[in-house]
Amino acid sequence: MTQLQGVVMVEIVEVAPRDGLQNEATLLPTGDKLELVRRAVRHGARRIEVTAFVRPDRVPQLADAEQVAAGLPDPAGGVRYTALVLNERGYLRARDAGFREINMVVLATETFSERNQTMPVAAALRAMAAVRRRAAADGVRAAVTVGAAFGCPFEGEVPVARLASVLRAVLAESPDELVLADTIGVAVPTDVGERFGLAADLAPGLPLRAHFHDTRGTGVANAVAAVRSGVTALDASLAGIGGCPFAPAATGNVATEDLAYTLSRMGVDVGLDLPTVLDDARWLAATLGVTAPGRLSRAGLFPSPT
Repeated sequence: MTQLQGVVMVEIVEVAPRDGLQNEATLLPTGDKLELVRRAVRHGARRIEVTAFVRPDRVPQLADAEQVAAGLPDPAGGVRYTALVLNERGYLRARDAGFREINMVVLATETFSERNQTMPVAAALRAMAAVRRRAAADGVRAAVTVGAAFGCPFEGEVPVARLASVLRAVLAESPDELVLADTIGVAVPTDVGERFGLAADLAPGLPLRAHFHDTRGTGVANAVAAVRSGVTALDASLAGIGGCPFAPAATGNVATEDLAYTLSRMGVDVGLDLPTVLDDARWLAATLGVTAPGRLSRAGLFPSPT
């Protein structure tokens, strides 16, 4: 087995309850969503994105955000719950529901920003800044995700100069964490090294997180490249479900079980109990009535448990 030189631990952020479910045809009942969160906590997840406070007419899968928040298990043992917000109204809903950590999104291209958030990038940056300032005043930790950081479904390639411009605007508001998202799964490892290198140069010392989709089969390879580039946290979704409802042909996130298997085999501690993660991935796929896109759900563990 080849180890990742010098890397001891990487955090896997479980996003199945939010980014995983938002693109699924099945509207999972609130009770099943809470069971998903409970399972994630039991198998070792310590940061879980549990919902989004967005318009229910645009993302009906997450219309029960307040109900999910009210039913969350006690965040003992260092568990952190996060929620996605896109504007001040969403932030106030999240704050009033008890969240002490949020994630915001700014898209790297104009067309995708209009399709995803019904506003141009400049307006999205203003909305992000307003939320960031409220969060800072409230003592709420705020991450910012730059979506379509590697490619856009409408405009194609995203030049590095364009990404740098958006990153500078985001970093001017001093987020607590910066996330680069391959929203449509077009990146390859060389892209990852280049763009996270840019982020590290623009914001030395700022925690960096990666969000990959496995649309073209490069998600796990990109995650390994991100870790080699100094990224310490990776988003993933049980069973590999998910995708963006506003991107054509969107497919799922990199699967938690696939990522945990790969990194564990490379000597990296991800803090998860892999056999239980695999069981939970299969449970989620069965509950949704889908075939899990994740590879490990089909192939099983190696070596096989005795």
